[in-house]
Amino acid sequence: MTHTVHDPCPVRFETKVQKAVRSLAQKQGLTIENTKHSQEKTFCCGEGGSVGCVNQELAKTWVKKRKSESENKKILTYCAGCVNFLSQDCETFHVLDLVFDPQKTLAGKARISKAPMTYLNRLGLKKKLKTLPAQTIRERTYLHGNKDRGGKKLLILALIIAAITGLRATGLTQYLDQEKLGALINGFGNWGPIIYMLIYTIAPSLLLPALPLSIAGGILFGPFWGVVYTITGATAGAGLAFFISRYVSAGFIKKRIKEDKWLKLNQSVSKNGWKVVAFTRLIPLFPFNLLNYAFGMTSIKFSHYILTTFICMLPACIALIVFSSSFLELLKGNLTREFGIGLVLMVIMATIPVIHKKIKKGPTNLI
Repeated sequence: MTHTVHDPCPVRFETKVQKAVRSLAQKQGLTIENTKHSQEKTFCCGEGGSVGCVNQELAKTWVKKRKSESENKKILTYCAGCVNFLSQDCETFHVLDLVFDPQKTLAGKARISKAPMTYLNRLGLKKKLKTLPAQTIRERTYLHGNKDRGGKKLLILALIIAAITGLRATGLTQYLDQEKLGALINGFGNWGPIIYMLIYTIAPSLLLPALPLSIAGGILFGPFWGVVYTITGATAGAGLAFFISRYVSAGFIKKRIKEDKWLKLNQSVSKNGWKVVAFTRLIPLFPFNLLNYAFGMTSIKFSHYILTTFICMLPACIALIVFSSSFLELLKGNLTREFGIGLVLMVIMATIPVIHKKIKKGPTNLI
């Protein structure tokens, strides 16, 4: 029985893992046929980078590409997310299901793990692994005391998972698209700005790009109220990600930031405090979403972080909103005063990194 393997993109260069999965499949009597894009040449299932949340149609093109390369053969993979996403259009199963229940799996009756159960299963697995004997055991180190907040953390984590699941299940993530967001906002009248700010508050925690939302704010609300609503939503979003990182998933976030860079950030914050936040917010070279999580793992006070974030994000926010507020008139061929002012402000913001590079001062390469 011939099958193909979809290698999850995060392990494209992990040859030992790839060989182990194929060996397990062969021991179950399967013949594995590699596709054109497998192992180090594998591509994403379509859900990576939150594309599945932002643009479902684009994400599904990768599912179709994998189905085409597999020539309608059953697909074996070893990522719960890949199984869930590819199974929308391809017969896909997980290697662990093949190992523990081969008959049911090969018959296409294996149950696919989906949110929120997949996240709860991971928590359960981590708890069980703690009881196993190991040469080295590493527990999470808390920066602010050692009080057990297990119950509260689980509750917050459950709420986050429920929110993400609810957004995806109800299709609300489609409104992160600029045109659909505009139609939604206009339909809610006075509630529109509140909905816009709530969406902006949630987006950074999901690692979704903030630029389209900021541009939409300028187009929908104009140069003044666009700045008010956007800076409010962006600051609230930065605060929410900070809390998630500090009190819920610091270990998970830390694994996704290079150790040396996180240590450098932590040392810089310990030495310079809020000045590091100011520097990284004023110089548009640092990833906004990742910084929100990274600062949550440092010793900086939340009040210092959120106030500095608000003040130092404001210049770039004003420049972008004023510039984007003229887009509709620009499409009509009209050059407005807002366009000129916004263009000048955008050029000024763009020159800051160049000036900084020449001076070469400050806590660079933090993230």
